[in-house]
Amino acid sequence: MNLFEISGNTNLLPMNGTVLYYGKVVSEDKAKDYYETLLNTIEWRNDEAIIYGKHYITKRKVAWYGDKNFSYTYSNTTKFALPWTRELLELKTLSEKITGATYNSCLLNLYHSGEEGMAWHSDDEKALEKNSAIASWSFGAERKFSFKHKQSGQTVSVVLENGSLLVMKDETQTHWLHRLPPTTKVKRPRVNLNFRTMVEQG
Repeated sequence: MNLFEISGNTNLLPMNGTVLYYGKVVSEDKAKDYYETLLNTIEWRNDEAIIYGKHYITKRKVAWYGDKNFSYTYSNTTKFALPWTRELLELKTLSEKITGATYNSCLLNLYHSGEEGMAWHSDDEKALEKNSAIASWSFGAERKFSFKHKQSGQTVSVVLENGSLLVMKDETQTHWLHRLPPTTKVKRPRVNLNFRTMVEQG
């Protein structure tokens, strides 16, 4: 099932979760400003993963920001959140206004071209509040984004536009995988922001 021109807040998933695609929610000029600023001011680092004892460093770059110095562990590596920038706080506030949820952290991804992607996975780490909303912004190149049901294998896809917002919530992470498939057709970078809610520790 492919959904490439969805607008509004209709649930893209047929069952077991909620994914809302709001489309472009900031103007072209504002999206360009955010893209350029995030590309050049965020403290990007190559992502790392330890899989079956082997240490991998990805071409994709990441950054982690939040209300506090939250620790976040995935792929057997741990990151500590940096203080918010002005632009991230603006987008956090806008995310909360649109979605009605609150967020205390943001994981950013920088894909330099379509050849860089993300394999099937769920954002279901214990450090994340269970069934909480994840507000995902896209700036720069348009990219296809896909979901796959863990039991049935049914798939749903959407093209994420520059300046667009997608929200995953409820039981989505329990029942669905998602990925950013690589493609040789896209040559420009994409900056992706994922506002999320970490469980308060201690």
